[in-house]
Amino acid sequence: MTPIVLIPGLLCTAEVFAPQVAALWPHGPVTVANTLTGETMADMAAAILAEAPPRFALAGLSMGGYVALEIMRQAPERVVKLALISTQALPDTPEQSEQRRTFVALARKAKFATVLRHAMSTMHHPDRRDDADLAAVNLRMGLTVGVEGLARQTAAIIGRPDSRPTLPAIRVPTLVLVGDSDPLMPPQRSHDMAAAIPGARLVVVPQCGHATTLEQPAAVNQALVEWIKD
Repeated sequence: MTPIVLIPGLLCTAEVFAPQVAALWPHGPVTVANTLTGETMADMAAAILAEAPPRFALAGLSMGGYVALEIMRQAPERVVKLALISTQALPDTPEQSEQRRTFVALARKAKFATVLRHAMSTMHHPDRRDDADLAAVNLRMGLTVGVEGLARQTAAIIGRPDSRPTLPAIRVPTLVLVGDSDPLMPPQRSHDMAAAIPGARLVVVPQCGHATTLEQPAAVNQALVEWIKD
């Protein structure tokens, strides 16, 4: 069986992949990578590679997708399959970077839990924005990562490179998955990314925002199980 490494997104812990760990476990040992160390995407990728099996299937969610693409630059020979979930290959625009810095500044001076509740509700599909259970998971994860974790991860995101030039070099079976109503990663970016990766499969999850693994776990599980079994 193929070992599977999952990389969480910004302000996420292993809990963001709880439904997927259960679904993927019969198909190979599953590890959720730790993103709580490292100052850059390159640092995070190197730390994950140091702990990962010699060869593995790799899936990254949002920020985790940025790290996954960095791993594909550092050690492509170690990755046997790739899944890019709710993510993109584009770098930040200056405006996006400034918005991120403003959010970190607000998180430092306001009540962090209140800031998290507001920010995280806006990333879900409209049908899920009043879902108390989903909100509780997001709040729990964000508080675990903490303000300093947010600041460090944000700096790494701002400093990430443009991954578009390296997409055609990816030569492993690749799944690109996105929610149809993702307000942070418009689905067109996933279409473009899938088109640039030779043989990539694109899955657009209906009635889903940015938090795909938690908003529509059954659909994501199905796509990932098909990906790992192919």
